[in-house]
Amino acid sequence: MSDNDVAVVRSKPRSSGAPPGPPAGAPAPRPERARRGIGNTIRSRERWAALSFMSPWLIGLLAITVGPMVASFYLSFTDYSLGYGEWVGMENYQRMFDDPRLAQSVKVTAIYTFVSVPLQLGAALLLAIVLDRGLRGMSFYRSIFYLPSLLGASVAIAIMWRQVFGTEGLVNQLLALFGIQGEGWVSHPDYALGTLILLHVWTFGSPMIIFLAGLRQIPTMYYEAAKVDGAGVMRRFVSVTLPLLTPIIFFNLVLQIINSFQSFTQAFIVSSGKGGPADSTLFLTLYLYDQGFTQFNMGYASAIAWLLLAIIAIFTALNFLMSKFWVFYGDND
Repeated sequence: MSDNDVAVVRSKPRSSGAPPGPPAGAPAPRPERARRGIGNTIRSRERWAALSFMSPWLIGLLAITVGPMVASFYLSFTDYSLGYGEWVGMENYQRMFDDPRLAQSVKVTAIYTFVSVPLQLGAALLLAIVLDRGLRGMSFYRSIFYLPSLLGASVAIAIMWRQVFGTEGLVNQLLALFGIQGEGWVSHPDYALGTLILLHVWTFGSPMIIFLAGLRQIPTMYYEAAKVDGAGVMRRFVSVTLPLLTPIIFFNLVLQIINSFQSFTQAFIVSSGKGGPADSTLFLTLYLYDQGFTQFNMGYASAIAWLLLAIIAIFTALNFLMSKFWVFYGDND
């Protein structure tokens, strides 16, 4: 072997056993594309898993909420009764302006809402302040005071309320002990709505618990600073507690106004579904029920339902617009 042959043999690279590389001129592989494909697959699986978990809620939203709302909106433009419907356009909405019972139901609902809600929130805030003092058996008292909120909208409590304020009810029996002749409170046009307002005030447990949670979040250093400045109990309440509690008051106010406009069971049971006596307890929801399921004017009842929705939306929007003038948030300048 010559020296040239030895040089050629030495210049050949040693084989490492690895597979041969790509041919000359071929593009180099890009591992980030493979990783991106795997990431897209994982995200797609997670998306489908999320949709599968959300599907019961989505089905309920479409079948129980959105679907009936669309159907109700359509029926409000028809004269629908017992399977037969005729398109009447805006006739149902025009009929509202000439319906004295509808005007009475709006009036009764407004009185009920704007009297009972402030009284309820006032009672809830007062009891929350009392419970915030750290009484023994706090959990027991919270449970007892919260119980009316769980039971207040039930049929059983409404029946009990009708018996308590009846002619021979517990209230009149107590008044008789002092020689006072009581009225048939639920059967008198001047007092029937007042008994329902009192029932709504009695269900103060839910806002009370929310107020109590808000009071626990107020730093004690504010009260200590107010004491150093010589502020008394009422001054500390007005200058410290109320301003810092305004977001909670606003939250409870919006919720309770909406719930009050939707009240139905109490008036239905107390008045035997008629809104009496003399339409003094004819709530808007009760009149809606009467038109739809007693008179079978489902088209007109659907229009009343959309009127109720518009009223709730208007008062909710007004609450949010007015909140910037009296609601104090900690991040405000």
